[in-house]
Amino acid sequence: MSNLEKLPVTVITGFLGSGKTTLVRNLIQNPQGKRLAVIVNEFGDVGVDGEILKSCAIPDCPAENILELANGCICCTVADDFIPTIEALMQLDPRPEHILIETSGLALPKPLLKAFDWPDIRSKITVDGVIALADAEAVADGRFAPNVAAVDAQREADEGLDHETPLSEVFEDQISCADIVLLTKPDLAGPEGVAKAKEIVLAEAPRPLPVVEVAEGEVDPRVILGLEAAAEDDMDARPSHHDGHHDHEHDDFESIVVDVPEQSDPAAFAAKIEKMAKEQNILRVKGYAAVTGKPMRLLVQAVGARVRHQFDRPWKAEEARQGRMVVIAEHDDVNVEAIRAALLD
Repeated sequence: MSNLEKLPVTVITGFLGSGKTTLVRNLIQNPQGKRLAVIVNEFGDVGVDGEILKSCAIPDCPAENILELANGCICCTVADDFIPTIEALMQLDPRPEHILIETSGLALPKPLLKAFDWPDIRSKITVDGVIALADAEAVADGRFAPNVAAVDAQREADEGLDHETPLSEVFEDQISCADIVLLTKPDLAGPEGVAKAKEIVLAEAPRPLPVVEVAEGEVDPRVILGLEAAAEDDMDARPSHHDGHHDHEHDDFESIVVDVPEQSDPAAFAAKIEKMAKEQNILRVKGYAAVTGKPMRLLVQAVGARVRHQFDRPWKAEEARQGRMVVIAEHDDVNVEAIRAALLD
């Protein structure tokens, strides 16, 4: 079977808060007549991204075509989760014409690409392309690696020292595997920030890559779907820090789930999260909250101390108005009690 006859799969990767869910949501709502299916890989115990995507399902991508993998990083659970999920999607009637995979922000893309060489699926699917999203402001500021300045200073002082932070390695591996890079939130970065981010991305790329600015996840699907990259056959051109490793772990990060009570003021709750993120060096916050007197559920997302909140949908009659937040931080910086106290105060 040629690659043109195989079911195309697009892998969407990118660091925490880069805008992957927003991009997938826009692709779902603008599929250009293609029957889409989506696999979303959560990092943490609350299926926030999956719920967001299911709420915007349309006939060409119904809710049953949107599947979540919440048992850990997709690149670490290939046999147990990924392969059965792909096979389940291929059994749908009507069969999807294109599958989107939204990886967790901490997933290394290359181990996932290697999964497409699995005998049970290799003859049936192909990696149409790997799309890497990068927050232009964060990349320009070096915030994908919080201590990058210290690392650079050490490297200048001692050429024999080569200690990369886990965050920078994740970023570099995502760029190395990509077929196209989308620079998100260009309005926050400004022209100079976007230019600097492009320079950093291209310096990390092992081969020439198109770099496209994207605001609010809005991009013509023809730009990123139908690339026919057959990435599973092109592994040598996609170097990784972890080449030669049989596996990898995410022990550098910790995910804390906190049940939060009903809130009286969304703005005050967002301010509380911002303060916690600054004081506790938090990478990412995602979750829901109930607001007193409001029938809608409050969706809260934060990247570092930058917090966004909005009402996303009404609470369902059968569900409890219970708020839950997922907080992700680097392992060495985690103070679980302080995080819980900040959210529950």
